[in-house]
Amino acid sequence: MRHASIQVRGLMVREEMDRYNAMMEVGLYLEEQGRHDLAWHVQREVDILILPAIERLKEKGRERDRENLRYMIDNGLLDDEDD
Repeated sequence: MRHASIQVRGLMVREEMDRYNAMMEVGLYLEEQGRHDLAWHVQREVDILILPAIERLKEKGRERDRENLRYMIDNGLLDDEDD
């Protein structure tokens, strides 16, 4: 089973995190039992579960970029026409 990154897990809400942990436990158990065919389905569900947190991480990056741009414009490091 592939874990989500720490950044993504940090942005998961409690309900998502509880479900993620339970699914990872089931997936790891299936792998230990040699049932990789079933673990694959669990991994696919984990991948779907983390999508909202990935979007939240992307939005944080976009907001940081907007703040950097505003800072540069406000401090004369970048003209309005340069963006």
